Amino acid sequence: MLRQITIGDLLDETAGRYPEKEALVYQERGLRYSFAQFQEICNQAARGFMSLGIQKGENIAIWATNVPEWVISQYATAKMGGVLVTVNTSYRTHELEYLLRQSESTTLLLIDSYRDADYVGMVREICPELANCEPGNLQSARLPHLKNVIYIGEERQPGMFLWRDLLERSAQVAEEERKARQQTLLPDEVINMQYTSGTTGFPKGVMLSHSNIVNNAIKVAECQRLGMEDRVCIPVPFFHCFGCVMGTLACVATGATMVPVTAFDPGLVLSIVEQERCTALYGVPTMFIAELNHPSFAERDLSSLRTGIMAGSLCPIEVMKNVVHKMGIRDITIAYGQTESSPVITQTVPNDSIERKVETVGRVHEGVEAKVIDPITGETLPPGVQGELCTRGYLVMKGYYNMPEQTAKTIDSDGWLHTGDLATVDEEGYYRITGRLKDMIIRGGENIYPREVEEFLYTHPHILDVQIVGVPDTVYGEQVLACIRVKPGETLTEQDVLSYCEGKIARYKIPKYIQFIDEYPMTASGKIQKFKLREYAIHAFGLPGAGSTETA
Repeated sequence: MLRQITIGDLLDETAGRYPEKEALVYQERGLRYSFAQFQEICNQAARGFMSLGIQKGENIAIWATNVPEWVISQYATAKMGGVLVTVNTSYRTHELEYLLRQSESTTLLLIDSYRDADYVGMVREICPELANCEPGNLQSARLPHLKNVIYIGEERQPGMFLWRDLLERSAQVAEEERKARQQTLLPDEVINMQYTSGTTGFPKGVMLSHSNIVNNAIKVAECQRLGMEDRVCIPVPFFHCFGCVMGTLACVATGATMVPVTAFDPGLVLSIVEQERCTALYGVPTMFIAELNHPSFAERDLSSLRTGIMAGSLCPIEVMKNVVHKMGIRDITIAYGQTESSPVITQTVPNDSIERKVETVGRVHEGVEAKVIDPITGETLPPGVQGELCTRGYLVMKGYYNMPEQTAKTIDSDGWLHTGDLATVDEEGYYRITGRLKDMIIRGGENIYPREVEEFLYTHPHILDVQIVGVPDTVYGEQVLACIRVKPGETLTEQDVLSYCEGKIARYKIPKYIQFIDEYPMTASGKIQKFKLREYAIHAFGLPGAGSTETA
């Protein structure tokens, strides 16, 4: 049964049910809010946004790590009708300017910096007018829609409000006025906008409604059997659906406690899980790999862990087995989807067999349709035959912001969202994701699916992680490149890898090129950027196209 409720009303409902229960815990900062306290601070911030003259439907961008103000802003904007535009924490000036202009955001919240990125400096570079304007009166030549910049920090910044200013300004708006605004919001209206990574072409703003993400959060929680007694450690970034839908929203939907990690650090995650007795842990495969291989792992008491989600990219079988057996997360679930589907389409459940959990991405959520089609003819394929996965139902986005042509290419006239992912489905409805349409390697007429080769190489005892990428070849069109991370303390040679493959996989699937690397180029949401691995290899091996700027 789907719910027709806005995010603001959902928070009010949960706060009414569990007012004294812990809603939000930042163990790093000693910050703890009950649901009643969290509701109150969100209402206050909502009035603060309204005091700036922000109307229902205006776009409010946030560029920050998983700080408390991020999750407060998520619910505050949802209560006053602002559309929260989430900004990737790894963006730089060009990407930020594009997003703010394309989204027509009128307000930007930001922290000082992250890693080696000076956020404040970049915003000043794009908007030099900040140096001499009053907060709230920005008139930017490059960003004509942007009026308000709000700094999440203590030190006064020219032309910007401080977060505390926003909270203080809330006194200018009556609570009755905020309530009246919240009552005008409808479940089917857009309330969240997330930009796709843009690895091919310009990023697109995915428009998601209250109904899209509330119902997806509920289904995600149901698959984990989350309840008010659960405590969910959330080290995945809020700017991605994994953090702000599957994480914070799933907690509010069930009364579970949100236990975010401001920025991912494997040792910190293990410490927080142990000290806060978290019952659920989220992560992409690379995060779980880092935690399993952290020097302190063996000393940690992780016995409170019961469930969680591994998602965001294809989940290696060996990693999944280690999470179940070494971390003890017996009810771990695998979720699959994409931002355009709010995000989860399929998910395993706790009582699925270990084989189901390591070999599939589960079955479709209740209320969701899916099919596997021939990407050329559009014909629905029978079980066991590989094709493109399509989905339909409440979870399909409202479209790409100001991009009707791109929307029409992704959602067909019958309402099916075309994922671009290759998949098979078995007789019992369990899906296997076998790769991306665009990642498929065609070597001399033979189709090679990277996932298949990756799963084989994961069985090598010295391989920690591996990514298979297609690289150009003048004779065969493409060849196979293996980018390998070796387990700490182990050694591995190119010949070792080739010998391991010989006689076990078809010769045309054996990597022609092997690179040993320490880290993969990643998006801030933990997705490996295969197109960059391809670029590196083209130059490193002097392959065709090495002198051009063409990318995958």
